[in-house]
Amino acid sequence: MKTISLAETPVRELNRQLQEQAAHFREPDWRITDPGGRHALAVGLDAPLNVTIDGHVGYYCAGMNQQAHVTINGMAGVGVAENMMSGSVRVRGNASQSAGATAHGGLLVVEGDASARCGIAMKGVDIVVGGSVGHLSAFMGQAGRLVVCGDAGEALGDSLYEVDIYVRGSVRSLGADCEEKSMGPEHRAALAELLEAAGMDHDPAGFRRYGSARALYNFRVDNAFAGYGEEEIES
Repeated sequence: MKTISLAETPVRELNRQLQEQAAHFREPDWRITDPGGRHALAVGLDAPLNVTIDGHVGYYCAGMNQQAHVTINGMAGVGVAENMMSGSVRVRGNASQSAGATAHGGLLVVEGDASARCGIAMKGVDIVVGGSVGHLSAFMGQAGRLVVCGDAGEALGDSLYEVDIYVRGSVRSLGADCEEKSMGPEHRAALAELLEAAGMDHDPAGFRRYGSARALYNFRVDNAFAGYGEEEIES
């Protein structure tokens, strides 16, 4: 295992060494110490690395990840695992806003709570949160699954496309075009698989499922002139 202390090594040099593994894969296991809340750690990785960060991280840790498995033994700032394509990211503590934003694939696990807009514009990633999520989580989510083992804040799933949302606790309110869905055996099986992958020991029967009512993104002639005045429509 290769160990790098950020008290001695600049972030740019750390990322250069990690990204270099994509072209010359030689060292699979990395330990990063003394992160001190620095931003953009372990970003743009594209190799099957195991990266452990001991401490708190700042903005956009593990962004644009492909293949690598990143574990953060601490808290994570804004945008952890944003735009992840594959691999996994695990936060042992809490995550700030926009965790997993726009991510296309892979698995993001937050063992604590995640703040507002968790999974905003998610495009295929699976996100499992051990605690609660803040307002507007899964906002404009297009694909993937969001599992919340605690409670969900206001406007859950606002303007949702095709994301499956599972919540074990209470939901403060649903966003526009988000509704509660039936929970069939296939959904419980998929949820059980996700929980096991995340290392969460919960009964899938205790969750409720939410998804899109599909009223916003389908064309309706009544909405064709939305935003126009009567004179403009008549002309």
